[in-house]
Amino acid sequence: MTIPTSSIEQVIPGQGSMAQPETGKKPKRQRFRFVSNKKAATGLVMLGVYVLFAIIGPWVAPYDPDARSNALIQPPSADHWLGTTHLGQDVFSQLLAGTRAVMFVGFFAGTIATVLSVLIGVTAGYLGGKTDEGLSALSNVFLVIPALPLIIIITSTLENAEDWLVALVIGLTSWSWNARVLRAQTLSLRRRDFVDASRATGEKTWRVIVFELMPNLTAVIASGFVGTVIFAVLSEITLAFIGVASANTWNWGTILFWAQGQQALAQEAWWWFIPAGLAIALLGTSLSLINFGIDEFVSPRLRSVGKTKIKTVDGRTVRMRIGFTPVLSNSAAPHTHAKPMVNLNGATPVIKKEVSP
Repeated sequence: MTIPTSSIEQVIPGQGSMAQPETGKKPKRQRFRFVSNKKAATGLVMLGVYVLFAIIGPWVAPYDPDARSNALIQPPSADHWLGTTHLGQDVFSQLLAGTRAVMFVGFFAGTIATVLSVLIGVTAGYLGGKTDEGLSALSNVFLVIPALPLIIIITSTLENAEDWLVALVIGLTSWSWNARVLRAQTLSLRRRDFVDASRATGEKTWRVIVFELMPNLTAVIASGFVGTVIFAVLSEITLAFIGVASANTWNWGTILFWAQGQQALAQEAWWWFIPAGLAIALLGTSLSLINFGIDEFVSPRLRSVGKTKIKTVDGRTVRMRIGFTPVLSNSAAPHTHAKPMVNLNGATPVIKKEVSP
């Protein structure tokens, strides 16, 4: 079914060809568009649960993660929700206590790497010249420095490498790639009209960078931060799993280290290693969903297509999809014209066949 443009214009007068959908709700504000993305919202909720456990985990743990008991390698029960280890230690308490170390390393390393990438990448791209050459050379040097071997050397040299030291090393060696991305984006923005206008009015360099360039780089910076957090979390867990990090501090890698060392798989003690593996997988999933949401927020072609409804003159409601979606061809929809009937803010509406009275 095809609705002529004139019919829609009669329903919504005064707008010309700019039809306003009747959704019954007020339009969402621009700043809430990212949260309205289903992927981003799901990832933020999952990440919020991890942050909550990282804050209150050691306090709400039913047992001391180091406390031993006579219940050796027992399956999940009412007393021990995720079973026990070969020393009778509660796996659920170890999982809760280990969440704080993992989240601390991830976010601390991500913050350090993001700050350095912004300072060096944006400065090099905006100033150019000798400054750009020097900072680019510095980025290239750090780009080839392997983070994990360096951490292994440092932690092997020190008797007790704390989590903050591991996070510091990861952050100082993980900023170069994001800095190069930000430099490339800044190079494309520094000759735009709004930047030239700010310079022409006498704005200082730092004000142009902070108030003109940074808002346009926010999504790229956030995406780089999420990627660094994922890398830092996996690095921390890997170091603990191979026995390089301190075994006195609990994290998910430490749980897997003891499970592998005591042959939990051979003893069919699945509760010893599966919960930690699921925690790692779900945390990576939440961060990946947030990253996907950022990509869709930045790129309109990846943005989820919105739904709306438009009433016709005869009282029927037509359900439409508005977004950067290709128009259906005549072969795919024989009863629908392929050409767009209404131009909604530059988008191409696709009218579905669903028509309800």
